[in-house]
This record gives sequence, C-alpha cells and structure tokens, in this order.
Amino acid sequence: MIISTNENNPNALKLIIAAKLAQDTFIVKVVKPGDAVLGRLPTLTLPSGTSLFSVSSALRLLLPVPKELEVLNNRWLEWEISQLQPTILSHTSARTSKIPQKSDLWSLLKDLNSELKDKQYLIEKHSNLSPADISIWVSLWSTILLADMKDNISKDLPNVSNWLVNIEKQPVIQESIKEFNLERGTKAIASIEAASWFPVNTTSSSSQRCESVSSDISPTKEKEIEAVSQEELNNIASSWTTGQYSEVKESSYPILPKKGERNVLVTSALPYVNNVPHLGNIIGCVLSADIFARYCRQRNYNTLYISGTDEYGTATEAKALQEKTTPQAICDKFFDIHNDVYRWFGIGFDYFGRTTTPEQTEIVQDFFLKIKSQGYILTEIVEQLHCESCDRFLADRFVEGICPRCKYEDARGDQCDGCGHLMNAVELINPRCKMCNTRPAIKNSTQFFLDLPKIEERLKEYSATVEKGWSNVARVVSKAWLRDGLKPRCITRDLKWGIPVPVEGFENKVFYVWFDAPFGYISITKRYTKEYKKWWQPPQDTKVDLCQFMAKDNVPFHAIMFPAYLLAANQNYTLIKYLMATEYLNYEDKKFSKSRGIGVFGTDARDTGIPADVWRFYLAYIRPETQDSNFNWVDLATKNNSELLNNLGNFVNRALAFSEKFFNSTVPPIERPEEADWTVLALAQRELSCYINAMEQAKLRDGLKYILAISKHGNQYMQFQQPWVKIKGTDDDKKRAGTIIAICCNLACLLSALLAPFMPSTAKELRSQLGLSNKSYGYIPETITNMLPTWHKIGKPSPIFTKIEDQKVEMLRKKYAGQQETNNEMSENKADESVASLEAAITKQGNLVRELKAKHDKSTWQPQVEILLDLKKKINDLKNNAPEKKLPTKNKKAEPTHVPEQNGDALTDVVALEMAIAKQGNLVRELKAKEDGSVWKPQVEILLKLKQRLIDLTGTAPVAVDKKSKKKK
Repeated sequence: MIISTNENNPNALKLIIAAKLAQDTFIVKVVKPGDAVLGRLPTLTLPSGTSLFSVSSALRLLLPVPKELEVLNNRWLEWEISQLQPTILSHTSARTSKIPQKSDLWSLLKDLNSELKDKQYLIEKHSNLSPADISIWVSLWSTILLADMKDNISKDLPNVSNWLVNIEKQPVIQESIKEFNLERGTKAIASIEAASWFPVNTTSSSSQRCESVSSDISPTKEKEIEAVSQEELNNIASSWTTGQYSEVKESSYPILPKKGERNVLVTSALPYVNNVPHLGNIIGCVLSADIFARYCRQRNYNTLYISGTDEYGTATEAKALQEKTTPQAICDKFFDIHNDVYRWFGIGFDYFGRTTTPEQTEIVQDFFLKIKSQGYILTEIVEQLHCESCDRFLADRFVEGICPRCKYEDARGDQCDGCGHLMNAVELINPRCKMCNTRPAIKNSTQFFLDLPKIEERLKEYSATVEKGWSNVARVVSKAWLRDGLKPRCITRDLKWGIPVPVEGFENKVFYVWFDAPFGYISITKRYTKEYKKWWQPPQDTKVDLCQFMAKDNVPFHAIMFPAYLLAANQNYTLIKYLMATEYLNYEDKKFSKSRGIGVFGTDARDTGIPADVWRFYLAYIRPETQDSNFNWVDLATKNNSELLNNLGNFVNRALAFSEKFFNSTVPPIERPEEADWTVLALAQRELSCYINAMEQAKLRDGLKYILAISKHGNQYMQFQQPWVKIKGTDDDKKRAGTIIAICCNLACLLSALLAPFMPSTAKELRSQLGLSNKSYGYIPETITNMLPTWHKIGKPSPIFTKIEDQKVEMLRKKYAGQQETNNEMSENKADESVASLEAAITKQGNLVRELKAKHDKSTWQPQVEILLDLKKKINDLKNNAPEKKLPTKNKKAEPTHVPEQNGDALTDVVALEMAIAKQGNLVRELKAKEDGSVWKPQVEILLKLKQRLIDLTGTAPVAVDKKSKKKK
C-alpha cells in the first residue's frame, strides 16, 4: 500500500497507525498538494490500484470493527470529520493556542468527555483501538494539546484527558509518531488546510481560508469522496458526447394539471396579517415553498404555487382594537406589507391572495354543509369564558393563563407555546382577559363540533400512505396526535369577525379560524382560475401532488384538521402528499421581537443594503430542517464571503474572464479530454445526483450545499490544471487550456441552473454573462451534458458577489439587537422607578375603591375600578417590556423573591401578589432555560407559595398539581 501525503499532515498519521495495527506493509510517499489528484491528501492506494481519498473510509477498510459496533464507530468518525476537525480549523490559528472554554470546540470536547465516561475507548467492549479512537486522538493531539489548552482539558475534562494519555502510551502510537515526524500545532493545521483547499483568491485572509476548509472537509450529509470508478468515467464521457440538453417549457395561463405529466400544487401556510413577517416566518413557509416551486418548474413539472394572507380570527380583531380601527383595515394594511416584503424577496407566487373574499365565504360554508350532511358535525353546549368588564365572550387569543399540562405561565387560550398542547380556553388555570387583565367568568354557549373520532381510522389509513414523504417534525407531530386519540373539535365561536355560520339560530356565530383558514388554499386557487377544481378534484386519470410548507406549529392543522375536512366531505379532494414542516429559526440565540427591536423583519431586510438573493441564500443555508437553528450576523458575512465570493463567485468569474481574455469571449473546443477532465465531471455528476435527490424531498439546505460542492470541485480542477500556465506554452498546451476552460464554462452553466431556485436574480445575471437568454433560468438535468456548444459567445464577465465587511456586520448586529442591550443599567433604573410609582398609585387607588364601595352605589365606584384596572395593566405592560436583568449563575444562588405579608387590605394584597407571581414566574422560566435544577427548583417552591396565598385570598379552590407529570420547558 502507498500512503501519499504532503509534509506534516496529521491525517497521514491516522493511516500509518491503522496500517501498523492491521499489520499491513506500506510506504509513505510525500508529494506536493498541487501534484495530487484533485489536491486531496492523504490518499491510500491499495495493491489493486484503487485509491481512497477519504481518510475515514481508509480507516474503516484497514481496521474493520465488529458488526454490532459499526454504527457507533461510524457515528464518531462522522463527528470527527464533520464537526471536530472543521471547528479546530476555524478556531485555531497562528496567533492563538488557547481555546476559550465557551467556544464551539470546548462544547464538542464536553460531548466527548460525556461519551468517554467509564470507558477506556470510544467503542465499548472493544479492546483494540478503533478507527474512531485513532482519528479523534490524532486530530486533538496534533493540533490543540499544547500548553494552556492541555492544562484546561486535564482540569475540566478528566475523561478526555485520561483517554488521551492512555492512547499515547500505546507502543504502536509511539512507533508511528517516530516514523512520521510531525510538528504539532499551527504547522499541522496549515498542512491539513493546504491539502484540502487552495484559495483561488491569494489575498484572502487566513480566517477566510479556514472557513473554506471547514465546509470542504464537511460535505453535506458527511458524504465522503471515494475514488472515481472507471464506470463513472465511462458514463460521464458517454452522456457528455451523446446527451441532449433540454429546455424549460413555457407555461401558459392558467396553469392546469395535465394527464400523463407530473402535476405539482405548491402551497405555503397562509401568513397571518396582524404583524410584519420576520426572517423565521419567511423561511418557514413562503421562501421554502418558492425555492421548491422554482426547482419543480426547472424540472419541467407542471407546477402551480399559490398562497395568501390568513385574515380572519381573533388576532386580527385584537390588533384592530389595539390600533383603534376595524379588522378589515388591519387586513388591508398588512396584506400590502406582506405583499411588498415577499415581492422584494423574489417570492414567485403564481397567485397571492387572501381569505377575506366572497370565494372563501362560499367555499367554507359549502364545505361545512357537506360535512354536516355526512354526519361529521356535532352540536354541544360548551363552557366559554366571558369577561364581565369587557361585556363579551372571549375568543381563545383574548385569554391567557397557566397551561394545565406543563404549567407554562403565559399559555394562550388556544395553544400553549411552552409544550405545544392545543386546548380550550376554559382549561387554563387562573385565566385572565388579555384586554383588561381581569378574571373572566364561565358561561354556556351552543357550538358546532367536528367529530374527529368518527373519521380517525380514515385519517390513520391516509397518513400511513403519505407520511414517508413528510419532514421529520411533521411525522412526529402527526403521529403524536393519532397515537393519543382524537377528540371532537369545536369549529364555531361567538365572535363577529369571521365567516358566518349558515344555520338558523347560529347567526351571531362565526367559524373558528382553524376551520376557515385551510380552505383558503382552495378559494385562492379559485381566485386564480375558474377551473380550480382540476387541481382540487382532478379526474382519476390525472395525478396531483399537493406539497405544503410551514413551521412546526402549523402541522396539526394540516396533518390532521385539513385532511379530516376533505375526507369528511367525501368528494375525492386532493390530499396533502408532501408536508414539509420546519423547526424554528431564532435570532442570535433570542426570539424575534418587533416591539423590542430584536431581529430582522421583512421590512428591515431591504434597509440593510444586502441583496435579497444573499438573504435567500443564507436563510436556505441555515434552514431549520431537523432542529431549531440560529441566525447570526457574523455567520451570514462568513458564508457570503467564503461560499459565495471566494468559492462560487471566484470559480465562475475566473472561467468566464479567461474565456474573454484568451478566446475572444467564446467557449473553445474540447480536444482530447484527459482523465482529469472526466474525473471532475464525474464528481460534479455525483453532486448533481445528490442535489436532485435532496430537492425532490425538499431538503433544500442539503441541495444548496451540493451546489457549492460542485463549484469547489471546479475551483480545485482549475487550480491544479493551471490553464494560465498552459496558455503560454506550445500549441498543444494552448488547446489543453481551451479544453479546461470549456469544461469550466459548462460547469458554470450547470451552476446557473441549479442556483436559480435559491438565488434567481443572481442566476439570471450569471446566465446573462454566459450569453444565455434571460427568459429561462435553465433546465435542471439528471445527467451532465455539454450545455454550451463550441464557439458559443459569452457575455461580459463581472463579479456577481461582493464582500460584506466586518464594520457593516457590527453595525447591523447592534442595530437589530434591541434597545435593551444599550444603556441597560439606565433603562433598568427607569423601569424600577416607574414600577415603584405605579405600585404606589395602585395602592392609593385600591384604598379609594374600598372606601367608595363601603359608602356608595356602583355608579360611583365603578369608574374608579376602571382606573385601578388600567393602572394594573400599565404595570404589567411595563414589566413585560422591561429590560432583562442578568440571571444568577450557578456559583451564586438566586435571591428569593419577597413574599408580601397579608396586612388586612385584601385588594392591595391581591394586586401585590399578582405582581410578585408574574415576576417570579418570569424568573423561573429564565432559570429553567439556562440553569440546572439546583438553581431553579427553590424558585419554583417560592412561586407555588405565592400562588397558594393568592388562592387563599381570592377564595378559589386550589388545583392539584402532579409534579411527576410536569414536563420540562
């Protein structure tokens, strides 16, 4: 065997150790990175002639582990290649040898420390060193186990420290170290970097190169590059010379499904119109759906993308009350805002509508009557909350209280944001009117219910046939609902803003927004075309794939409710086939908050000066597909500067600029292609196949990273082939340079098509520079072919991306961090002063009310009660919007909240207790999110005592709490 490596590359030491353990004979061949195939080192060449470019694959080949341990071994090998090594390269440089304990690297080492507890090696019950042991040990030993970092590990991570020492003592390790003389530290890191990535911009900084290494070492899905087989080379050569490149079909209005074709109906959860959408809202629904719809169009699927604003419901009514206007005026205002935001982001709806239309009313009422005629509607008398002060029944969103399941303090009357549990408002513990903050009374009201238990079996049968095509979070949520058993669901409310119930005796009721909103997909399609039934009730010989995009909080209504409505109607309606839900996007480890100025909202994005396509790129790059993700300004700039500017932008610009300078802005002929040419095309074909596979499953984040992998291959190919040297040589050398540039121009053409779903404006600009028509974004093929004919005339090349400077990043980060981060201490003092003055005013007003009640009738004291309630609301608002105070750390115990003593003034005590409970509840929630039980459990006890005292004062019977069943938030 031959181990080919550049000097001082620690990854070669991994192969040497494994070869010695396997007792295989080998020789080490030191080469320059520029002389290696694709510049990837080390490589392991077997006696058969096969070369392995992946160190992990070579280790597994040399040291197979028992079958029962393969999964564990592979998991830690992937962890090392996808997380540990990139983090080392990103966080360590020539100017630093000490890694802060709060860095990402330290977090990874803590994970390793937990795994190594009570184990000598990573692979349990495996006495010999495993591939994972070798790979992780070498990466740590060769790079960071120096001076201060080693001391920190010994002190704080004993399991890791012992494991490192025990492995280093082994004879095979000592022999290998002596045989491959390695200079540890920054030179070892530089050798890894040199053999993994050649920066095409020689002026780029060290940190930029490290970012490039990071993404190059960690391909999407930890996909490792194996040696290109002869079959792959033959296939790419055949498709290149004989394949025909298709064109994108032009669609005519209206777009309708067709027999024998792939018909795709794309929708996104209808955005609600009571606020401006933020970045998380945008990537959670409309942007994800847009990327997928654009992909489908470029694959020549018959595609229709519709969406619109959800405008009925209590949130709109609440916003109207807040702004002292009508619900319709609120809808009109925010419909325009949403429309403008989505237009700027380049969201390509075929039609963007709204639910306050005659078509929506007609369809909702018609569906209700159909479902009722099929026997799926029940009539029941229900208890509803009625606010005596406001003189109205309270819709769910007008009520807040304690969740009966997880005890979250600020659960809404329809859903708990703490645990996601859906509920009826009367289930809340200690409910309060959101408008006046008083406790509502319970009154009876007759309502319609959807009989979900009656249709449960049909829902289960349907779900079993489609759930494999759903995202993971969509499957998890829907399975939980069906597993727990369905209950009848109320679908009407005693409100005014909504679609009237078309039944005698129910004239003063409207349909609940959860029943109404999903039908918006149908009514908006009807607004688009009168032939809407061809999409929603297609003939049996025409297949329609309904694909819906949303965040996880919308899953129950689309996985359970909407299909239940359609199945109950029993008229062969199109059901959801692909339900693509995401987790949540946070803003720099916080929640987006418009009122507090935290985060970028749709109307802010344009003001940043960052192009819409860069926003689209980054949001897709961090799309929360499998877990919550985090928007970060530094990361946005890094990804822009490394992935877009230094990787993708540099590749296409160099190829086109070379064509302009040396080949009169044409694509030169491909003459006598060599193995290196077919190799780079074969590698690009691998990425293309993975791209299509990912996009078909709406794994958009993965799809984007496969695009970037193609441009990385192109960059490396150009760097190693050096056409700028060959163009100065003999005639044969010049022809060789022409072949190289022709292949690079074709890869740039392929990239323009693959990039278009994510960055449509950028793709259009790139295609213009390629001399291609702007009418189409380009067909996305399954196999790579020669897309640009010989002597094709290109346009004028120019850079398509610009660098985001550090100064701009810092300015934007401060601008959207919220006012609570500036002059925090002064803000806290002002808040404290205001609270103190309000508390004094409440006490004074409470005394006045008590005195008036004792001597006068209601007409005298009722106005003073209103003043008292207004004061209480003001103090709650001030408290909720006040700057967050620093939480106590684990080394400093939290100060207990003062429990007010009873002083004979019941009204004053109730007010004070309510304030103390709210304050203590906030403290408990904050501590639970950041500290362990030893810190927050004592504060919970204080909170429970406060609540019990309030119960004693108000005379309400206490609610038993089963602490064992409480869920952690």
